[in-house]
Amino acid sequence: MSHILAIDQGTTSSRAILFDANLRIKAIAQQEFPQHFPQSGWVEHDPSDLWSSVAATSREAIERAGIDAAEIAAIGITNQRETTLVWDRKTGEPVHRAIVWQDRRTAPLCERLRAEGHEPMVTQRTGLLLDPYFSGTKIAWILENVEGARARAEAGDLLFGTVDTYLIWKLTGGRVHATDATNAARTLIYNIRAGRWDEDICALLGIPMSMLPEVRDCAADFGTTRADLFGREIPIMGVAGDQQAATIGQACFRPGMMKSTYGTGCFALLNTGETPVLSQNRLLTTIAYQFDGKPTYALEGSIFIAGAVVQWLRDGLKIIRNAAETQPLAEQADPTQQVILVPAFVGLGAPYWNAECRGAIFGLTRNSGPAELARSALESVGYQTRDLMEAMRADWPGMEDQGGVLRVDGGMTASDWAMQFLSDIIGAPVDRPEVLETTAMGAAWLAGSRAGIYPDAEGFAKAWALQRRFEPAMEASERTARYERWKRAVAATMSV
Repeated sequence: MSHILAIDQGTTSSRAILFDANLRIKAIAQQEFPQHFPQSGWVEHDPSDLWSSVAATSREAIERAGIDAAEIAAIGITNQRETTLVWDRKTGEPVHRAIVWQDRRTAPLCERLRAEGHEPMVTQRTGLLLDPYFSGTKIAWILENVEGARARAEAGDLLFGTVDTYLIWKLTGGRVHATDATNAARTLIYNIRAGRWDEDICALLGIPMSMLPEVRDCAADFGTTRADLFGREIPIMGVAGDQQAATIGQACFRPGMMKSTYGTGCFALLNTGETPVLSQNRLLTTIAYQFDGKPTYALEGSIFIAGAVVQWLRDGLKIIRNAAETQPLAEQADPTQQVILVPAFVGLGAPYWNAECRGAIFGLTRNSGPAELARSALESVGYQTRDLMEAMRADWPGMEDQGGVLRVDGGMTASDWAMQFLSDIIGAPVDRPEVLETTAMGAAWLAGSRAGIYPDAEGFAKAWALQRRFEPAMEASERTARYERWKRAVAATMSV
């Protein structure tokens, strides 16, 4: 029993990665699934797609590795956060499609609650803002808009879960209804200071407490899988939301350490230690991880569009065929042009939190073309990261305790051009690790350390390996001028 199966259930695909006793990848399987957009600003997943893709990729990874399920010591799960499911306690049937974290349908409810003066209380207890991003208002929407759902929920017949909870329920055959502290901290209804579901906020949103899962540590016992799934029961021993799992996978265990993940969106987490830091700059206060009942907190900045801006170049504008083409295009761009793309396709996340504004391009000339658009798309991710780091620095001076180094992971980090610009615009070193699968590695380490086959946090941190460090090479005056142009472009975008 020297292997760990990491399930990585993401926004556009599910993956399963099998790690050996030395935390080396032995096999990977991945499967994309459909996205559903019933209305403008609405994003949904079919729960059956989430489950079938997880089951299929898990079996495929085991088969590719050429091992027997008896050699797997434990399973770790990491997942897209905030995405919301409600299902029947007895039958397991969902009452509605999963409402994805990107979905904006509850913006009017958030605005009403904000106008009624509830946001300070919610933020003080949960560390979050009243935004459609989080699970709480999504649950409220389902209970209000699915026929019979409220009556069934109040009768104790419905269960709520983020994706991890739903997968645990399916994997264990309905025996375990649980989540971990990091996923609970993203729901808008969990008191991160008291470490429990908040009755007042649940009452405000009309959510019966009987719907809510038990909250456990990140490395804990989450039951065992049904024997028929993989040929034997396998214990589930690690769970963390994807961004927290990446923080763990990047070994950001000391206060002041920071990582940024560039996937569909971009998510930066700064470890602030044992005390939650309440942001004065519209960042989120969240739980980075929880061991032995003790949470470690983080400041988080969430950018809605990072890798998705490259997908837009490919699928929307059709000026590239694949993501790898963006770097050579960016290198060909006219250096005298100052094209700025503000990718507010679904509004702007931290530190602006403007759900209504939409994307804009500034500085176009007759000579602007695919190369300039590709460069501005990659640069937009660097500018947005600078926004987050400026806010973090203002909120917590301890950010500089580890030298201001930013550890990065995710698909976009494969672009040397994008990483160099990121280092240039934030004015700090950017470290890209040897293993880019940090999210899955974090989930694997949680399960493997619990199972006793991987080292403790200190030993794991020592094994973290640097692949390349990018150092800032841009003149300070140019960095300042570029960032000022970006801020003017954002201000203009939000004013329309």
